[in-house]
Amino acid sequence: MLRTHTCGELRGSDAGTATTLCGWVASRRDHGGIVFLDLRDRYGITQVSVPSGNGDLSALALGLGPETVVRVRGTVRLRPGGMRNEKRPTGEVEVEASSLEVLNPARPPAIPVADGESASDEVRLRHRYLDLRRPSCQRVLEGRHRILSAVRRFFDGEGFVDVETPALVRWTPGGARNYVVPSRVHPGSFYALAESPQLFKQLLMVAGLDRYYQVVRCFRDEDLRLDRQPEFSQVDVEMSFVEEEDVMGAVERMLAAVVKEVDGRDLPLPLRRIPYSEAMLRYGCDKPDLRFGLPISDVTDLVRESGFTVFRAAAAAGGVVRGLSVPGGASLSRKEIDGLEKVAREAGAKGLAWMKREEPGSPEGEFRGPFVKFLAGGEAAAIADGVGAARGDLSLFVAADEESACAALAAVRGAAARAKGLLDGTALACCWVVDFPLLERTEGGGWAARHHAFTSPRPDQLELLETDPGRVLARAYDLVINGFEIGGGSIRTHRTDVQERVFRAIGIGPGEAREKFTFLLEALASGAPPHGGIALGVDRLVMVLLRLPNIRDVIAFPKTTSAQDLMTGAPSPVSPSQLRELRIRPEA
Repeated sequence: MLRTHTCGELRGSDAGTATTLCGWVASRRDHGGIVFLDLRDRYGITQVSVPSGNGDLSALALGLGPETVVRVRGTVRLRPGGMRNEKRPTGEVEVEASSLEVLNPARPPAIPVADGESASDEVRLRHRYLDLRRPSCQRVLEGRHRILSAVRRFFDGEGFVDVETPALVRWTPGGARNYVVPSRVHPGSFYALAESPQLFKQLLMVAGLDRYYQVVRCFRDEDLRLDRQPEFSQVDVEMSFVEEEDVMGAVERMLAAVVKEVDGRDLPLPLRRIPYSEAMLRYGCDKPDLRFGLPISDVTDLVRESGFTVFRAAAAAGGVVRGLSVPGGASLSRKEIDGLEKVAREAGAKGLAWMKREEPGSPEGEFRGPFVKFLAGGEAAAIADGVGAARGDLSLFVAADEESACAALAAVRGAAARAKGLLDGTALACCWVVDFPLLERTEGGGWAARHHAFTSPRPDQLELLETDPGRVLARAYDLVINGFEIGGGSIRTHRTDVQERVFRAIGIGPGEAREKFTFLLEALASGAPPHGGIALGVDRLVMVLLRLPNIRDVIAFPKTTSAQDLMTGAPSPVSPSQLRELRIRPEA
């Protein structure tokens, strides 16, 4: 080894010890002829002093630029009491250098490496190898490592087998858009990059593996956002001879082990189960943030004869009127309320109606808001009570079709919580959302699988597949933490006849099913056990557990929102000769 200690290792007990350190020059200071260097590596920072009596050594130290890689030999000594740095683990000591060797000089860094100094996201990603030198970035990667180590320890201890599955697969319909890879050996044919190991892990259950897991890389050609990247990692799990509670129970215990490892606190189990219909009604979405209240209430029946035309017309047209109460929200200014209305409009609503329930003695009366003048008798009190509004609260309403009302109020709920400071930055609010519909309507009026085509319908509702498919519930479950969908899974369809009925319901006939899924149908007919599993997004889980705002922050080399790697320049054109070899002709 080129070193005897790391830059975060030395303590007062090491005083008098000869040491050799290697690292990057984080800073250089000239104090009356004595040159001080802060030497940094992944483990910490150690102060190095270069005495003035050694002219050549001092001159070399004075000429060191930031981020130069050096090796220092010297003796550990205690720093004078008034000179100690209590904020550093190594702040009690320094190394008095006897020799200094430049291992690699560095050009002036393109971005500041020290924590607390800023650079634009574009510049940081272009020079990501420098950005990752920041201690804060390295702590994130170390935290990710600890989380995944805890995940692997749990599943190893529970008897799961880690099996790798292919990344180059056959394209199959449904799910997200795939990246495709041309085959040189089979001109005109393409692989798809696997968006998940879904079919393979089911085949492993058919093969009798019983308990499988994998930390796997997946690929989806989707529009990006703060919690989505084109390539991502997931913890993939599958189990045989299980029902929903078996899979959810295993994942809960794993999550509790990870939280204990990362935060040192106990996660109360079992986690809350919320039916999909309740989640949509009370929170407006199927990934509710439970760190705060602000439940949504339906007041449609209360306003069918309302004097406010907007409410009455929505109810008459088969829509809904829903709202929520913001405790203490009467103190919000008109500008702040206009901001909430903007959120509602951006989420698809035509507007946001509001009403304040004032404290007793208010000169403006108990109720105040733009539509209050249209309400007769006790109508204002009735709809305020309908959303649970007390004195000093603000009531917010959306009148629209059910889908639009859910989307708008879900967005308003989050914005109102932020406006009133209701978000607990240390909380981990976890739940399962269950009882999803198996199918959803397509734009063309047909049916598509809500999760994927291999999710099992409820056994007692199989007959509805042909008569009323929209009522069939899936044996599916999603894990939600702090408003983020961390994972989704289901009990799978393990019988060929049931799988074929699901295919027919989503418009996949026998011919297409045989063409695309022959291997799966044959496997199911070969003695497939009842089985189920889940896929957990590693990047989202790490983002939530480390309380970071963007999924890019937890990935060593992320893509931009336009799916570009600014550091390497990917994606990039390929040469005409490569295209000819692959039998691909680009469009003019």
